[in-house]
Amino acid sequence: MATQTPERAATIRKPYPNYRVIVLNDDFNTFEHVAQCLMKYIPQMTETLAWELTHRVHYEGLAIVWEGPLEQAELYHAQLKRANLTMAPLEPA
Repeated sequence: MATQTPERAATIRKPYPNYRVIVLNDDFNTFEHVAQCLMKYIPQMTETLAWELTHRVHYEGLAIVWEGPLEQAELYHAQLKRANLTMAPLEPA
């Protein structure tokens, strides 16, 4: 007869943490460029949401444009940075 050890019975699985992709305001990117980059690189980004986030970046200084698993967050962060957007470091959600 097999018995469970206390260590085995106490195993708790935790999900991987999500990370935030944050765009910062700057003095050189246009509204159009920021919105176009968001639509190009962030999956399921609508034009309406891209413009809303662009306005948030401008008027509030930053916007969280995507949140999810680290690997995808790293990809979107790198793509937006290569497009010359000003990016905050990735941060856990």
